[in-house]
Amino acid sequence: MKENIHPKYHEATFVCACGNEFKCGTTKAEDIVKIDICSKCHPFFTGKQKIVDSAGRVDKFNKRYAGAPKA
Repeated sequence: MKENIHPKYHEATFVCACGNEFKCGTTKAEDIVKIDICSKCHPFFTGKQKIVDSAGRVDKFNKRYAGAPKA
């Protein structure tokens, strides 16, 4: 590997929007990194589905395909 071209790798604190904090390695210059979602609040890990309905799109989809025959 070439010297002096790689970013510095250090440990930083990651803070999620849900309030969860954990330490992980990063190449970012900050010591505190703010993230939007983590394993404590992600629907895949929690099993809870979050539906973000913007302008009734979910309702519109459900109405459109409510009478469709099932495959």
